[in-house]
Amino acid sequence: MTDERNARRRLTGARSVVIKIGTRVIAADDGLNRAFLDGLATQVAALRERGVVVVIVTSGAVHLGRRTLAHHGRASVSARQAMAAIGQPELMRNYSEAFGERGLIVAQLLLSASDMVDTRERERYLNVRNTIDALLRDGVVPVINENDSVSIEGVTATFGENDRLAALVAIAFRAEALVLLSDQPGLFDCDPRSHEDAKLITAVLPGQDIATCAGEVGGPESAGGMAAKLDAAIMAARCGIPVVIAHGHEPDVALRVLGGEEVGTIFVAGPRMAAWDAYLRSTAEPHGEVIVDDGAARAILDPDGASLLPVGVREVKGAFQRGEMVTIHELTGREIARGLVNYSADELCLIAGHRTREIEALLGRRGDDEAVHRDNLAVTASKPKP
Repeated sequence: MTDERNARRRLTGARSVVIKIGTRVIAADDGLNRAFLDGLATQVAALRERGVVVVIVTSGAVHLGRRTLAHHGRASVSARQAMAAIGQPELMRNYSEAFGERGLIVAQLLLSASDMVDTRERERYLNVRNTIDALLRDGVVPVINENDSVSIEGVTATFGENDRLAALVAIAFRAEALVLLSDQPGLFDCDPRSHEDAKLITAVLPGQDIATCAGEVGGPESAGGMAAKLDAAIMAARCGIPVVIAHGHEPDVALRVLGGEEVGTIFVAGPRMAAWDAYLRSTAEPHGEVIVDDGAARAILDPDGASLLPVGVREVKGAFQRGEMVTIHELTGREIARGLVNYSADELCLIAGHRTREIEALLGRRGDDEAVHRDNLAVTASKPKP
């Protein structure tokens, strides 16, 4: 497959990579799999020697806390938060020791969902990106985890066992590759745990439908499973970042992936997006929907681009405020774009269908000419349906 070969060849030129470590990869019955962690540190050191900067997104804190408390089976949200608080220091101690033995310094970053996806907190998103950049410039390896001890989202799998978090981090700091290390060799055409004839899918092309390939959640300590990895991989690939899902216990797996070997499943990336477009399309969390008429849809989807004016708005759904993310839909219901809105939901309802010159009379103040300005809008569909 030419597309796959070319995509894997391009990985050899990647100079920045996010590597995500799942619980079932790093965990062991007696704590952490130190042999795996030592191998990972050796690979990261080798990549650094080649001029490749590496960011680690890791799970494992809840597992360590669970072991300390001798807790078995499913746990409540508060119990998992407590486990995370207990396990996180031990997790970082192991990383510091393993990487320190290879001359590498690690830094801990604990993130919550709002740090990455809330448009009202975009400054925090930029701070995360700036911090990662500063650490990498100083030769430090950032080790990132969901802030499970205070974040309900993390322990209830909003980030999908850190898979989505890894994709968001890769998008935020403009990584050139994302490697998701799993307890499976990659994506299969059906669940290999229940189908002996399951076949490994070596490549997923842009737009390819692979939803039926996702299996189930891995176990009481695994919040994501293959479905979460697929969502994360597709998100990053759509933003132009190639993604590989591979078995974490394959020898030198990260080195081999970035060496262009046929390891795991590669998600062939689409065109690389500008940072702002990637943020709007994949990172920011929508707070409502705006339904537009056919004329507005055509203007938005035109290659030259256009802002969304109030006159083209047909319906408003949700309770959003000025500056928050909304999805923009055709009359058929299909999403065509996302953007930061210049009006609250109540205000937009008042001026929907009206021309710009009527806004001041309707609102009692001079507002923006655009409901969503083109500079704050990212198209998510190619063209209107016939």
